Amino acid sequence: MKINFDVKFFEKKNFKQEIINRYFNNAVKNIKIAAENENEEVIFKFTYDALIKTGIALIASNGFRIKSRRGHHIKILEKLSQILNNEDIEIIGEAMRKKRNSDLYNGGIIISEKEAKSYFDFARRTIKDAREYLNSQKPLF
Repeated sequence: MKINFDVKFFEKKNFKQEIINRYFNNAVKNIKIAAENENEEVIFKFTYDALIKTGIALIASNGFRIKSRRGHHIKILEKLSQILNNEDIEIIGEAMRKKRNSDLYNGGIIISEKEAKSYFDFARRTIKDAREYLNSQKPLF
């Protein structure tokens, strides 16, 4: 499946495998921080960051870099969803993004233990799928 990378949000860039690995390992580090914590807000924050960083890694593995501009997290989640062929990533990721924005810009939110665990489990499965995807790809260079 050919994925279209809109030049408004993405630029073509050749990444060495070690850089892609570093991006992905940073996502794994964030999900581990979430796993080792008991505070729902900490779990949520590091889970969301892990999901975004996973998207950045997979976008890089396709030879593109996300531009930092309004709406770029939406585009990261959209591309991660397309690359892994899983529309739940875009749907659940968007719900997480909205909660994160509400927390940042609207004076905070309440994340329940159940909700944090659900998001964490989803992100962990997505990272597992992303690892399989990356391992199945031929190096670009």
